[in-house]
Amino acid sequence: MNFSISRRKALLGASAIGATTLLASCNLLQGDQTETLKALIDKISNDILKDSPETCTTYVIPPAQVGGPYVGRVSDRSKAAETARNTMVAGWIDELEKINPRNLKGSDVLSHSIALTSAKYSHDAAKFGFGDAGYGSPNPYIISQLTGAYVGFPDFMASQHEIKDQADADGWLSRLEGFAKQLSDETSRMIEDTGKNVVPPNFIIETALKQLSTFKSTPVNESVLVTSLISKANAAHLDGAVLGARAMAIMNEKILPSYRNLIAELEKLKTSATADAGVWKLPQGADYYKTALAYWTTTAKTPDEIHELGKSIGADMTKQMDEGLKTLGLTEGSVGTRMAKLSEDPQYVYPNTDAGKATLLADINKLVEAMQAKLPQAFATLPKAPLEVKRVPVYTEAGAPGGYYQSPAPDGSRPGAYYINLRDTAAWPKWSLPTLTYHEGIPGHHDQISLAQEATGLPFLRSKLLWFGAYGEGWALYSETLADEMGAYANDAAGRLGYLQSMAFRAARLVVDTGLHHKRWTRQQAIDYMVEATGDTIDSITTEVERYCVWPGQACSYMIGRVEIMALREKAKTELGDKFDLKIFHDKILLEGPMPLAVLAQVIDEWIAERKAA
Repeated sequence: MNFSISRRKALLGASAIGATTLLASCNLLQGDQTETLKALIDKISNDILKDSPETCTTYVIPPAQVGGPYVGRVSDRSKAAETARNTMVAGWIDELEKINPRNLKGSDVLSHSIALTSAKYSHDAAKFGFGDAGYGSPNPYIISQLTGAYVGFPDFMASQHEIKDQADADGWLSRLEGFAKQLSDETSRMIEDTGKNVVPPNFIIETALKQLSTFKSTPVNESVLVTSLISKANAAHLDGAVLGARAMAIMNEKILPSYRNLIAELEKLKTSATADAGVWKLPQGADYYKTALAYWTTTAKTPDEIHELGKSIGADMTKQMDEGLKTLGLTEGSVGTRMAKLSEDPQYVYPNTDAGKATLLADINKLVEAMQAKLPQAFATLPKAPLEVKRVPVYTEAGAPGGYYQSPAPDGSRPGAYYINLRDTAAWPKWSLPTLTYHEGIPGHHDQISLAQEATGLPFLRSKLLWFGAYGEGWALYSETLADEMGAYANDAAGRLGYLQSMAFRAARLVVDTGLHHKRWTRQQAIDYMVEATGDTIDSITTEVERYCVWPGQACSYMIGRVEIMALREKAKTELGDKFDLKIFHDKILLEGPMPLAVLAQVIDEWIAERKAA
């Protein structure tokens, strides 16, 4: 399934798969199948939760709901687990297809369409026999700078594993043991995929090695897996020193040996890896890319269509950026050159120091407060969950995206988190921060994800578990445009250039992603194109391009989704005239939870018809 929290899931077990047959006896192909669907949707949610103890922690799921305690468990990352997971998803598809949507009513029709479409998009990648598929995004490489348990586990423990009593502390230690096994299992799967000629580009391996080595070289007593445990244990009036010593023993005896083994295997792999950047080089590479594009965009658009769309939008953004730069007195050179000059202007650059980074974070918080006051202009429903601004952990910042969002806990115990990568503050001139904040924070990901979680009447699967890139990232990019329309840049000409650059950046992504994976561009071709199109720094663009290399198709979801949401809004305004209400339009987009773009179009069409008839 298109799954929002983690792509690293494990097997629930044969008992869960077998349970699907129980559903087949309930009203299939005859009469009202509402109860059959609800039972199946609940089962799919529980399958996912039982499969992923980390997700249970994220959502603070009652242990009884998922068969018992999960606080000491982690996802199974073995090959056997991945195979069984794919079988489980195939079972979901089979059961969903036995339900005739004509035998459903109201929101259940939507639930059926969303669940079935999601399962099919995810399962399509399983046929290729390498990487990850399951119910998450199709990732071709088990280990990269962005994939593998090592990328997210330390921050997951530090930010989400709470310690309130001894059982929680023991669970922390048990999860450390599980993390070591995850590393070992992923190393074995990487080696197996190598035998199928599935090898990341050599520059990706180098970045992953840098991140792995940074963690490995950190003194054990300074590791976040130890220091965070001690701090949390002491706060819970437990013996942090004793628990810390046990954690250090697990680190030395199990985790670090697994790191060393993974590093050694990657070093060997690097000697035979090439600089070929796209998945075209993989077995059935062209078909794999089409599958990835369909997953991320939830459309049937071809690589060539997406490539040309990116060029067209990029040309329009370049024209607007040229006009904006001239108003600031920057008239000489290409748009990319002038934007680069604006990035280096001392009045916009934060010092790359602890103090400079603290100031940057404080300025983002001010932007959040200012936008919060504007939201009632365009929204009838606002989220209850607060938003926290955090920096990307140092041990993963080398390969991490510039910014990303982590959902809040549904029970209110943890706020939503907007992460920004502060590896180098030069990547974030002051004029670039508003747009990033509106995208990752409000009214972007925070509003969209929090409102879905808080919506009443939606099954857990739709409100919290599913994720569709074109819908979620499309909304976040649409939010950047909405902020402009709400006057966020009325007195900030440089800030509006940041917005236009962001649009040019997402348009360039369409060109570069399809260029890398379909047209066989080199990494350098992609970097050169994006630097010229956006004027962003080479270091920042390099990180971005390397991201596209390991997440084929993901970069296309943003602009494809924005274009569709804008088109739906214009259609509604044209057909409804005075009956169009922007606030209610946003409710219709957000309060039904994530969905494929085609399904979203149906939702808006039905709303238009209802408003016309009113």
